[in-house]
Amino acid sequence: MAVEKRKPIMNTFKKPLHVDLNSDMGEGFGAYRMGDDEAILNIVSSANVACGFHAGDPEIMAHTFSMARERGVAVGAHPGFPDLWGFGRRIIPHSTGEIERLVAYQIGAAEALSRYARHPITYVKAHGALGNLTQADHDVATAIARAIKAVNPDLVCMTFAGALMQKVASEMGLRTCCEVFADRAYDENGHLVPRKVPGSVLHNAQEAAARMLRMVEAGAIETVTGRMLPVPIDTICVHSDTPGAIEMAAEVRHVLENAGVTIKSFV
Repeated sequence: MAVEKRKPIMNTFKKPLHVDLNSDMGEGFGAYRMGDDEAILNIVSSANVACGFHAGDPEIMAHTFSMARERGVAVGAHPGFPDLWGFGRRIIPHSTGEIERLVAYQIGAAEALSRYARHPITYVKAHGALGNLTQADHDVATAIARAIKAVNPDLVCMTFAGALMQKVASEMGLRTCCEVFADRAYDENGHLVPRKVPGSVLHNAQEAAARMLRMVEAGAIETVTGRMLPVPIDTICVHSDTPGAIEMAAEVRHVLENAGVTIKSFV
């Protein structure tokens, strides 16, 4: 990735800008709930719905799709490793063929229940440890892209901005959407700082929103040292399970809109 020096914030743009705001949802299981989906659905423009492996079940999925339909929020499948105990944040060893099939299985479940709720999914975003692998693991990225293409080639593949997955999916003929994270820190390679590292998860809503404005304006990832790594930015994620998620999502939307950036779904 090329590196450029950080530029000052500008609140006026040469041309109108728009960006999607997404959040991971439906991440409860049975009687257990994670995050306030109803509140955050009033803020975001896209919802990534868990498909039953790292979280979610048929009741939660159908309900989440229905709530999103009522609010005009786009929906996508959010497949992950089969890891309810670890919330999909642990790498569970699988062959590439197994990854392809477990992703296809989850996309199929999301397609079925979203259609049941009369609000079909339009994209796929890999969750947690599975998604993290797509930053640099060619085999995993290829397996996920193959699964999407096999189940429904019209679905958009949401990828980490600057990740290998974007190149792999594009070469396979899939449309892609490049994502940055409002509540996560980036290292000098443009990768997410591992959650076990102090400071990897951001909690100050005002600072996170200001950083997102800088990144959208520059079309670049801002690293922990302030370097700007040029990448396309189509969507911003605010994790719904992060403490203060509602405040952060609302602040990000407010700051961007106040600067003239339109929030709308990439689909």
